[in-house]
Amino acid sequence: MPNKSDPVTMDAVYGAPGYLFRRMQQIAVSIFVEECRDYDLTPVQFASLVAIRTHPGIDATRLSAVIAFDRSTLGNVIERLETKLYIERKPAREDKRVKLLYLTKAGAALLHDIMPAVDRAQARMLQPLKPAGRETLLALLTQLVDLNNEASRVPLRAEDAREHFRRSSQCG
Repeated sequence: MPNKSDPVTMDAVYGAPGYLFRRMQQIAVSIFVEECRDYDLTPVQFASLVAIRTHPGIDATRLSAVIAFDRSTLGNVIERLETKLYIERKPAREDKRVKLLYLTKAGAALLHDIMPAVDRAQARMLQPLKPAGRETLLALLTQLVDLNNEASRVPLRAEDAREHFRRSSQCG
């Protein structure tokens, strides 16, 4: 065990969980973008489209909670998806200031078409591991995300997703 007089080396960084999570996030985004390059869609845009398809008429605040993404940054994502004609915003009947989000036919077609590329990206991220290692990693990551959800700047608030995490962490 190193003592306090030992110099700090990069091993203190390279072996730290936070560093490894950040690096894997960089790698995951890079693989996603590479596999999905023909669709010009980011992982957050993809998650947003799936959430809007799953919850038609969702507002931006709830969308932020469903995908656990910062509300202020999500506005730019929504604008890009609207510019690409994948979603449309409509005022809520009860409060015209609230804009509800709906998938367009082009957005639905994109989600259908992009799924093989998304599946390839997900497989590539885990490909270096043996099947048992993949299952273990996913179970442990699911457990960590669930148990640390409240530490996030944007905790996941989608009840169906939270239920998924509870079930998954009970299996692990």
